[in-house]
Amino acid sequence: MSAKLSVNINKIATLRNARGGNTPSVTEAAKNCQLFGADGITIHPRPDERHITLKDVYDIAPLITTEYNIEGYPDERFMKIIADVKPTQATLVPDPPDVLTSENGWDTVKNYDFLVEVIQRLHSMGIRTSLFIETDAKMIENAAKVGADRIEFYTGPYAHNYSKDKAAAIAPYKESAAIATKNGLGINAGHDLSLENLEFFADEITDLLEVSIGHALISDAIYLGLENTINMYKKLLL
Repeated sequence: MSAKLSVNINKIATLRNARGGNTPSVTEAAKNCQLFGADGITIHPRPDERHITLKDVYDIAPLITTEYNIEGYPDERFMKIIADVKPTQATLVPDPPDVLTSENGWDTVKNYDFLVEVIQRLHSMGIRTSLFIETDAKMIENAAKVGADRIEFYTGPYAHNYSKDKAAAIAPYKESAAIATKNGLGINAGHDLSLENLEFFADEITDLLEVSIGHALISDAIYLGLENTINMYKKLLL
C-alpha cells in the first residue's frame, strides 16, 4: 500500500490571518483538499493562534471525511481539544509555545512518565497517537515503551541534505525505520518534504504509512493549483 497524504492547512490560515476576514477559508480548504484526493487533513492549533484558531479546529471537524490529524504539545488545552473533537490521530510535538515551527523530536527517556500518562489518556478516548521524533534509536525504542502507536520522523535534516547526497541523507531514516518496525511502531513523516525529495523518501522507507505536508504543498499550489498539486504529491507516493 502507498503512504497516505495528509495535507497540513496551517498556511491557509496564516494567509487568511494576514488580512483578517475569512479569505482564504480554511474550511473550504479542508473540504477541497479531501475532494481533490488528500487522505487526511492536518492542523496545529498553537496557543497564540498564529494560524489555526480554536474556532477553526471545531469548524473543520464535521467536514472531515478522511482522517483528522491534530498536532500539538499535550498540555491541558490540547487535551481538551482532543477530547472534544476526537480526531483520528493526535501527533504530539515537544514544542514550547513560542517556536516558529516544529524542529525537535521528543526525548522519550527524559519525558517517559509524562508521555505514558498522556498516551494512556489519549488511548482511553480511542485516539491513535504519534510522537514527533528524530532518528535516535533509543528515543524510538522508548516511543514504543511509552505506548505510542506511531512515530512521525522529523525530516528536516533529510530535506536539507537531499540535494547534497541523497543516499547519505536517507541512511539514518532507513536504519531508524527498521528499529521502529521491529518495535511495532507505525511510521509517519513530515517537515520540508516536497515535490523534489518526497518520492525518494517514500521509495526508501518501505513501511511509511503517512506523510504530513503543508508549507511546500501550499506554496506549490500558488503556482500549480491545489487540485493539480495534491495529485502530483499523491503520484510520488504510489
